[in-house]
Amino acid sequence: MPQERTSPLRAVPDATPQERAALGKAARKQASRSSHEAYAPSADRPDPLALLETQSAARLPELVPIRYGRMTESPFRFYRGAAAIMASDLAGTPHSGIRAQLCGDAHLMNFRLLASPERNLLFDINDFDETLPGPWEWDVKRLAASLVIAGRANDFTDKERARIVRATVRSYRESMIRFAGMRNLDVWYTKTDADRLRTVATDRLAARGRRQVARVTAKARTRDSLQAFGKLTEVAGGRLRIAADPPLVVPIADLLPDAERLATEGRLRRLLHRYGRSLPTDRRDLLADFRPVDMARKVVGVGSVGTRCWIILLLGRDGEDPLFLQAKEADTSVLAPHAGPSTYRNQGRRVVAGQRLMQAAGDIFLGWERVDGFDGKRRDFYVRQLRDWKGVVEPELMVPRGMAAFGELCGSTLARAHARSGDRIAIAAYLGRSDVFDRALGTFAERYADQNERDHRALVDAVAAGRLPAAEEVRK
Repeated sequence: MPQERTSPLRAVPDATPQERAALGKAARKQASRSSHEAYAPSADRPDPLALLETQSAARLPELVPIRYGRMTESPFRFYRGAAAIMASDLAGTPHSGIRAQLCGDAHLMNFRLLASPERNLLFDINDFDETLPGPWEWDVKRLAASLVIAGRANDFTDKERARIVRATVRSYRESMIRFAGMRNLDVWYTKTDADRLRTVATDRLAARGRRQVARVTAKARTRDSLQAFGKLTEVAGGRLRIAADPPLVVPIADLLPDAERLATEGRLRRLLHRYGRSLPTDRRDLLADFRPVDMARKVVGVGSVGTRCWIILLLGRDGEDPLFLQAKEADTSVLAPHAGPSTYRNQGRRVVAGQRLMQAAGDIFLGWERVDGFDGKRRDFYVRQLRDWKGVVEPELMVPRGMAAFGELCGSTLARAHARSGDRIAIAAYLGRSDVFDRALGTFAERYADQNERDHRALVDAVAAGRLPAAEEVRK
């Protein structure tokens, strides 16, 4: 049975810092830093719509039109749902051969405010559905391209977008150099808290940007199980239940006939019980103090629409002590065909292991389990709190200066996440102190944004032609 990886992703685990730096510089022969500007679709590039359809074939068919509907809205929303397409494209781009644990979907909307177990507000990566070891460049390129796509949506000029991408990649590079000189434990303890975010806002943003950061920070602290409890529940027939909002939220009592509902409730209760074994013992005991009350299927995100996702309402000491958990289906990472399979047989465990490795602090209820569905198929899930102080800055509200400052935070955060698993000394030596890599990614990001627009147009045309269904009425 595969074991959790216990050593960093280094080609030579026992190498000295000097030897690791030499390996990083030598990697420039495999892929020069300027070579990262390259992107052109290959002659045998897979049909992007066929990749989406392949994913959709394994999803709930009644929800797939919601996914396509959301992805047609804009090139940026398409990009959020197109991680599989970009993974295929990135596989043909130059890389240094140095690997790290990847987020796999490091676009700018997956960086946000989160709560630490100590109830501090941190800025970190949020989504790890596609996490897997792979070339560290792939995460940086996905982040860079997302900034160009968001910048185009805001009508930023070519020069403004170039400055944003270069600032972001420079932040990644300079942070990695800083981490390369730090002790292992110091890297592990590094985090970006809300105070750092406020400092950046004070130093870099105008009054409007500072007010926006203050609003997002204050709102994040309200987004917890109590807030979800007030928004998502109702009392019907004297019984507390999750309120229906079909097709986005469908309580299990409304979703299935009685026999299937009872069987599915039983499976989800067993999932809750068994998933507790993936938690540390103290958190397992805490979970045992809650009892499940109701369950519902929920539509989440853009790229995840159609995967099986359940929200579970639990109560603690009384009816005013709620806990909302989310059990989300975990499938094979979109990176796996190009970076190699996971060492974990359970894809939920893959997600949890990657998240624990990359995040500075994680959800205390984060765990995994495998469950048999009423259709007879076994599926992997990971479980976490539905809401735990999450806050995000909407890119459409950003001005160029604000997006550059936000990009710098994302770049340094991604570097810290990669430094925890990959060879930070080799990556830093590869990048060096010049801006060659920064400029190369600026060119790459513009070229890939062009590709993303072509793919988005192909989806819009396919929907218009009736090849793919899209549900406009449930967009949000």
